[in-house]
Amino acid sequence: MLIVRFLIISICVIYIIRSLARIFLPMLFQSMVNKAQQQYGQQQNPFQQQNKSERRAEGKVKIDHVPPVKKSQIPDNEGDFVDYEEVK
Repeated sequence: MLIVRFLIISICVIYIIRSLARIFLPMLFQSMVNKAQQQYGQQQNPFQQQNKSERRAEGKVKIDHVPPVKKSQIPDNEGDFVDYEEVK
């Protein structure tokens, strides 16, 4: 009798959890999708604003950073580089 009672209660609990999951899981996933879309929109927003400002200045060149000019590490008195050919 105890085993039958346990099985009936277990089946009822599983049925209730399954029914609640069908109701609440879609709402949970929808909220997660909405949050992800908002975060993606916030990440893309600065790039879109930058692209809009670049489109306004069409035909003009904008340079953000000019790297410093590096001097040659080989001194001038070292000589010239000569290509070689392999002799067989």
